[in-house]
Amino acid sequence: MDHLRYSGLPFEKQRQAFLDIVAADPLLAETLARVRMLVLPDWLVVSGALYNSVWNHLTGKPSGYGIRDVDLFYFDDSDLSYEAEDAVIRRAAAHFEGLPLPVEVRNQARVHLWYPQKFGQPCPRYTSASESVGYFASKTHAVGVRYGADGGLELVAPFGLDDLFSFRITPSRVMDNQRTHEAKGKRAQEYWPEITVVPW
Repeated sequence: MDHLRYSGLPFEKQRQAFLDIVAADPLLAETLARVRMLVLPDWLVVSGALYNSVWNHLTGKPSGYGIRDVDLFYFDDSDLSYEAEDAVIRRAAAHFEGLPLPVEVRNQARVHLWYPQKFGQPCPRYTSASESVGYFASKTHAVGVRYGADGGLELVAPFGLDDLFSFRITPSRVMDNQRTHEAKGKRAQEYWPEITVVPW
């Protein structure tokens, strides 16, 4: 049960373990360094590339195992047009060329404009990249990191880290995201059988 060695520890110890694992992962280290050079407003690398890398580290799997892409959020409400976001996406595609994983870039200031058409329900108008992390389908997945002004890694984890370190995918019922919670849980168990999925 060594993979659970951080489960139940105080948040500050979990935070430091999480940031140490992220900083030491070669894939994430290069990605984060490149993201910083892209200079996006209020940016945050979120979700799968982070928590999957932690699970890989704790179960002895190689860097990048089970990871499909890197999710990169930014927040810019100065221009909510599709064209403005698309220009950033195209600039990022060239900037990240050569990385082992694709980087998916999304302006969180625009999510409320397309979310109802894609998912059939309204979405709040976010005020920052960090706020949107609190609306993920599973509390376990609600993690983000960025470089702070002091040059160190900052963590965004509105629900803490104990679910992640306990290999437990716990639903967040702030929105009706049952299908997403169940689909992501099922996929995770295929790669990391140590995981338990809390029913919606």
